[in-house]
Amino acid sequence: MNEALPIIFLALMGLAMLAYVVLDGYDLGVGVLLRRATPEQRDTMIASIGPFWDANETWLVLGVGLLLVAFPKAHGVILGALYLPVTLMLIGLMLRGVAFELRAKAAATSKPMWDRCFYGGSLLAALSQGYMLGHYIVGFDSSLGGYAFALLIAPCLTAGYVLLGSGWLLMKAEGELQRRAVRWARTSLLLTAIGIAAVSLATPMVSQRIYDKWFSLPEVIALAPIPLATLGLFGLAWLFLRRLQHDSANTNQRGLDRWSWAPFACAVGVFVLAFFGLAYSLYPFLVIDRISIFDAASAPESLKLILIGTLITLPAIIGYSVFAYRVFWGKARALDYG
Repeated sequence: MNEALPIIFLALMGLAMLAYVVLDGYDLGVGVLLRRATPEQRDTMIASIGPFWDANETWLVLGVGLLLVAFPKAHGVILGALYLPVTLMLIGLMLRGVAFELRAKAAATSKPMWDRCFYGGSLLAALSQGYMLGHYIVGFDSSLGGYAFALLIAPCLTAGYVLLGSGWLLMKAEGELQRRAVRWARTSLLLTAIGIAAVSLATPMVSQRIYDKWFSLPEVIALAPIPLATLGLFGLAWLFLRRLQHDSANTNQRGLDRWSWAPFACAVGVFVLAFFGLAYSLYPFLVIDRISIFDAASAPESLKLILIGTLITLPAIIGYSVFAYRVFWGKARALDYG
């Protein structure tokens, strides 16, 4: 049991981070897209994420909290190496929260300023997370190449969030905003694919161990479905978006509504496959080839106590999330504070 505890906590932490990337990813994407919309459309966009965005960030708190209490040694190394981008991310998330609340109470003349703050906070948080991912993948390489890779992944992850956000708006919006979401999704698809490809190519180059895990026999055959399925999902997303673009041009609302879910589902599938591919590459290390989960884990007695609290907290978060999405499912409407 003691040997299994670090693996259990790694799985729980991975679940929390995957849930955060998908759920808060789409509302960060909506925030980044806010600047491209009309004032009326911005109200609908904010309404589409209003009941969910704050709860979505709970998954980040859970994931980082588990890293801190279950793997304190790795937490210190990771957060120490990422101190500046983490600070920028927190500034962006705080700016989003302040802007979201104050835009509801601001005078009409001040509302555009808070919209810009919400956009700026969303963009800063998304870029910071992309930079952190890139820097983490190269093992915190402090060379020029390491920083260049992190700077490449920053806009690519942001594009992935925009793809998720556009897919979300396709399901939640109607009319011109829904048609715009089709165009936004198509423009973000290529950069998202570039980011996935860059991570997939860079990871085995960073470590001989990871290279051997992917390209030795019979692993290379057994793992082939992951990149093939990812490529297939990108192809499906492109086909669905082309179909939706055609329906949009011909004002075929029935066609738009029938397949509006498909691009978002494809984007979620891409992120899930990318996550599992990265998790397979890294395991059992939290810092590539430096700190394993067994080296970084807290004492078994501490992990057992923390596990009890986690098994109480996690179902509560999942239950609330399912309840919220069920209650507020359907098309979003423009906000009314009257």
